Amino acid sequence: MTQPQRNQNVDSSFLNSKIGKLLLTIVSVFLIFAGPTYVVYGLAVIINVDLAVSFVVGFVLFAIGLVMMRYLVKNKVVT
Repeated sequence: MTQPQRNQNVDSSFLNSKIGKLLLTIVSVFLIFAGPTYVVYGLAVIINVDLAVSFVVGFVLFAIGLVMMRYLVKNKVVT
């Protein structure tokens, strides 16, 4: 078995476990909902980062969450 095949088996076994499905779903939902809201607020108000930077970080986290959710739906981890 070559290295890429072994990595693919590890990834698919993680997706097939209930804990893996649950963890990936929670992370993607957290990024979709908390990324553009709580993270932006935390960066802008609490840590005093520039507002534009905090909006960009929130948008990037939102996009990552959407990509993760699309991947989960495409692979039928989430129906």
